[in-house]
Amino acid sequence: MLDGPIKILVPTGSLGAGAREEEVRYGISRGAHAIATDAGSTDSGAAYLALGISKNNRGSVKRDLTILMRAGADAGIPLIVGTSGQAGGDRNLDWTRDIVLEVAAELGLHPKIALLYCEQEKETLKKYNSAGKIRPLPPLGNLEDATIDECDHIVAVMGPEPYMAALASGADIILGGRTTDTAVLASFALLKGAHVGASWHAAKIAECGGQCTVSPAASAGILISIGNDGFEVEPLSTNNRCNPDSVSAHMLYENSNPFLLTEPGGVLDVTDAVYTQLDDRTVSVKGSLWRPQPYTMKLEGAGSRRFQTVMLIGIQDPHVMSDVDSFHDRMLAALYDRVHKTIGEAAGDFHISLRMYGWNAVSGDRPPPGTPAPREIGVLFVATADSQEMASQIAKACNPYFFHFPVIMDEELPSYGFAFSPADIDRGPVYEFLLNHVVELDDPMELVRTVWIDMSEGEAA
Repeated sequence: MLDGPIKILVPTGSLGAGAREEEVRYGISRGAHAIATDAGSTDSGAAYLALGISKNNRGSVKRDLTILMRAGADAGIPLIVGTSGQAGGDRNLDWTRDIVLEVAAELGLHPKIALLYCEQEKETLKKYNSAGKIRPLPPLGNLEDATIDECDHIVAVMGPEPYMAALASGADIILGGRTTDTAVLASFALLKGAHVGASWHAAKIAECGGQCTVSPAASAGILISIGNDGFEVEPLSTNNRCNPDSVSAHMLYENSNPFLLTEPGGVLDVTDAVYTQLDDRTVSVKGSLWRPQPYTMKLEGAGSRRFQTVMLIGIQDPHVMSDVDSFHDRMLAALYDRVHKTIGEAAGDFHISLRMYGWNAVSGDRPPPGTPAPREIGVLFVATADSQEMASQIAKACNPYFFHFPVIMDEELPSYGFAFSPADIDRGPVYEFLLNHVVELDDPMELVRTVWIDMSEGEAA
């Protein structure tokens, strides 16, 4: 049994998003035992894993790390970071590591740092696959070794166990590769023996920092306090508050089921959870359950298969505005016809899309009848082909139609406006997530490599 709640300071929803010094000071004053934050996700697409880069700029990440490393060192509590460098691959993690070492030197700190790597060798995964240990998640089918070979980088999404092991070995700072958001935030409480269901549930609520508050823009972070039978959550800003609706609603964030959340090694069940307003700013939650299941880690693999060239065209022609859908269909058919006639079979298995910004580019759905005509639209032309050269040639073949393609044949030709000159822009490779599978494991640590850097000794182990 715990003598008191385990308090985790979650300074921001993602490292680099903007931790606030005054909020961190407040969390420390409230007795925080650890600082924990996520640093990435798959939200922004496959390129960040395939290329091993971060979508966050280095200055923003360094700023947050400077605040958090100084606060952690002053308070004598660990700093835990998951999915380092946006995608959590080895290159992403090393990028974050270099910033941490730079900040430590600038602040005169000598932390013991644990690096948790979870990028996988292709031959290793092929062995698991041949042993029947890898199974697909919808909508994919069984994994072929050829698909593994097509990936540039593959990560196995970690649970809390590698973090718990690093904490138990005295880590001051943990930089993890790809990890579930919840596992990063739950690891310290789980290590200290807090209620398992409450630890996982609190971590889920806290994963996006202030998003679980009544006024998300008023707080970057929150404080979760996890005990023997439940947890409490409060904003790190004293000018903000949580209520049962704001807290319970976060179970729906990136989760199709508001009551069940699947994680490595089990399922969080909050069907019977009770959310109570404890005071004006704080919500208490009890009744969360953890249901163990066979241990699995999700595999995320990214690679590039094809290439794209884009053009951006602005249109204000009233005839087009009066029937955007018809213009889209006629133009698209004409572009395909032009490529077939001018390039022919050499174009290969190409694809053209027209995304009508200002009309339906985001959803792709046709607006209901009676939708008012827009004043103007931006047409994003996208040509996809097996090579960059061919994607570019397809765009050049289609270019003339965007000068004067008529809607009404017997009237004067309209004019459309290219945003740039030259109009066609080679976008480069198209990066895709090629794996959506889980691997069954006997040991949560078997696909994880831990590397230590002890700056007090000036060497890596």
